[in-house]
Amino acid sequence: MTAIKHALQRDIFTPNDERLLGIVNVCKAGKKKKNCFLCATVTTERPVQVKVVKVKKSDKGDFYKRQQTWELRDLTEVDAKDASKENPEFDLHFEKVYRWLASSTAEKNSFISCIWKLNQRYLRKKVEFVNVSSQLLEESVPSGESQSVAGGDEDALDEYQELSTREEQDIEGMMEMCEYAISNAEAFAEKLFKELQVLDGNYMDLSKGHIRALQEGDLTSPKGIEACINASEALLQCMNVALRPGHDKLMAVKQQQLLFAELRDTFARRLTNHLNNVFVHQGHDQSSTLSQHTAELTLPKHSPLHRDLLRYAKLMEWLKNTHREKYEGLSRTYVDYMSRLYEREIKDFFEVAKIKMAGTSKEAKGKFGLHGSSGKLTGSTSSLNKLTVQGSNSRRSQSSSLLDMGNMSASDLDVADRTKFDKIFEQVLSELEPLCLAEQDFISKFFKLQQHQTVIPPLMEESDGGTPSRIPPQAEHRHSLSSEKDMVRLMMNKIFQSIETELNSLIALGDKIDSFHSLYMLVKMSHHVWTAENVDPASYLSTTLGNVLVTVKRNFDKCISGQIRQMEEVKISKKSKVGILSFVTVFEEFAELAETIFRNAERRGDLDKAYVKLIRAVFMNVEKVASESQKTPRDVVMMENFHHIFSTLSRLKISCLDAERREAKHKYTDHLQSYVINSLGQPLEKLNHFFEGVEARVAQGVREEEVSYQLAFNKQELRKVIKEYPGKEVKKGLDNLYKKVDKHLCEEESLLQVVWHSMQDEFIRQYKHFEDLIGRCYPGSGITMEFTIQDMLEYFSSIAQSH
Repeated sequence: MTAIKHALQRDIFTPNDERLLGIVNVCKAGKKKKNCFLCATVTTERPVQVKVVKVKKSDKGDFYKRQQTWELRDLTEVDAKDASKENPEFDLHFEKVYRWLASSTAEKNSFISCIWKLNQRYLRKKVEFVNVSSQLLEESVPSGESQSVAGGDEDALDEYQELSTREEQDIEGMMEMCEYAISNAEAFAEKLFKELQVLDGNYMDLSKGHIRALQEGDLTSPKGIEACINASEALLQCMNVALRPGHDKLMAVKQQQLLFAELRDTFARRLTNHLNNVFVHQGHDQSSTLSQHTAELTLPKHSPLHRDLLRYAKLMEWLKNTHREKYEGLSRTYVDYMSRLYEREIKDFFEVAKIKMAGTSKEAKGKFGLHGSSGKLTGSTSSLNKLTVQGSNSRRSQSSSLLDMGNMSASDLDVADRTKFDKIFEQVLSELEPLCLAEQDFISKFFKLQQHQTVIPPLMEESDGGTPSRIPPQAEHRHSLSSEKDMVRLMMNKIFQSIETELNSLIALGDKIDSFHSLYMLVKMSHHVWTAENVDPASYLSTTLGNVLVTVKRNFDKCISGQIRQMEEVKISKKSKVGILSFVTVFEEFAELAETIFRNAERRGDLDKAYVKLIRAVFMNVEKVASESQKTPRDVVMMENFHHIFSTLSRLKISCLDAERREAKHKYTDHLQSYVINSLGQPLEKLNHFFEGVEARVAQGVREEEVSYQLAFNKQELRKVIKEYPGKEVKKGLDNLYKKVDKHLCEEESLLQVVWHSMQDEFIRQYKHFEDLIGRCYPGSGITMEFTIQDMLEYFSSIAQSH
């Protein structure tokens, strides 16, 4: 067993800075498997870690390998099975129960004794030792005494060294401070031993491996970084041990303090130089160019850099706590170089977005005058105030909110173009959002921000009596968190200082191309602001997008105001019929687009307010144009346009405009009736005048059956008037009336048949009125009209079909 123990120490544990203190040859109880060894070990570096390691001989070759490791602090129970009889079985209770069969009872007992002593010396936790002979266990561990563990392997931990002259003087000085040092030397010796033991265990024990890592450890490899992290934490632990009175006078302590300070400064300098070089190299990286991202509108991902740098996060925290100036210097360097990198990438990204938004051809790029990230445009705009109301067939070319893009007509910028813009704008926001969130998350983790600072200057406030008093810890904690969040925000503002400018430039371009784009941008930007605020309302992303949203909302309001202004400035032609006014068509286009865009949107209230403003302006300016029209009758302008408005509102079902929809229907029907009556007039004019005279006599008191005895209204006069309106002449008059109406009405609203049918109803009403008067005033005379109602219906139908 001694040879095996020596081999395991040499091959398995020495390379890991561990010492083997106890060993037992075992196999799993109840199973026929190859034997293995359970080893009790301690680390040579402080703080000491005690482990139970399962070691197994390799199937290939004559060497041993670790198979499983447990921390002794996780052990809850040791069951020796039988305290009075020899029994090689025992159980160890870790996260589960492991049942073992030792090669001999003696080895089992030796190993259990070793476990007990290690627990007493290093852990002193409540481990239950069940069915273990009391002879194996010591009742207590005398304080300050070196315990013998596993055959005396730890007896030689501390070698005796003779005190130097200076150390003798230091001890004498300590004896002078203790009144009982001479009278009770034993008590003084025990006190001195305890304090020196504290120093030795917690303050003065920095291993050679840790010192080597601090001085020359590899800061590029994961293993080297881990070693540096462990060494820096051990150094900080040593330096932060509280000294008892008198310890600071010991020469050994002073020398250790100097050594630690030198190691701290050396490592801080090495770490700062290394990270500075990493930041500078990354900041000068020229890999991200415009040509690499033209195919797809994407931003380079920085996750590989973040992942590499986060390995140094614990070292940055150490630097923050030990060398604040170097920590802040690194922060400035990171911001300086990363802002340059991001500025190039973001500028290229927005350049691609602008080219895609304006069209990828050289012609389009030239027309929009894209220079860098300025977003200045050189196109010429066309608006309603520069247009006159043309024939109704050309109304689609009168859109007031579209940009004249040279060879591209306004009609080319249809829903498909706007959908393309919407996708580009959404892609821009979707790329920026994770980029900013990832960078902010990295900054917080890497620079250890948004945490309570370990060292905070005392915050003082004046009490009522005018004397300074300490601010409560809770307030101090809030101040710390607030200041660190402010630092994150400042770093983000500097790193991404170009984002807000570039976004506003892109928004200006989109607005120039088509002012209706402001609808898309308002919805998209509002949604992204809402999302960002839910994640962190005080984040850089939330604040920046919120600022840009103000610009987008302003553009949206400007779009609405522009539509209203152009309605007011519209001019109509004196030579052609009016038809459906261009701003009525633009409102329809706006409403159709808006209903699609704002479906389930957070900013629906903004749209409803805009609707009310627009529809009132549409109503007012339709009436204004109708009153000014010379070629088209006022009733026709009102009837056609309000019919179009009513149809639009009925189809789109915009709830906030229900009152306006009813009003539009009322205006349409009123002006339809007015136009029919005025246009049809009195198609049987002489007959109409004759019967007006008849009605006047009746009104004067003449009885209806006696009217025919009046000279001017006798039967013979009636027959003469009726003969002047034979069916042929009536049809001719109706045909002329149809042509007149056709000239007044526009084709696209398709109201001609509606008007013609209404005129037919009005004509029939007049005819029936004449028949009624003949029946009442000339009873039994047999006098009838030259044509019947059926003849009249055929006249109206054939005229409509012939045209």
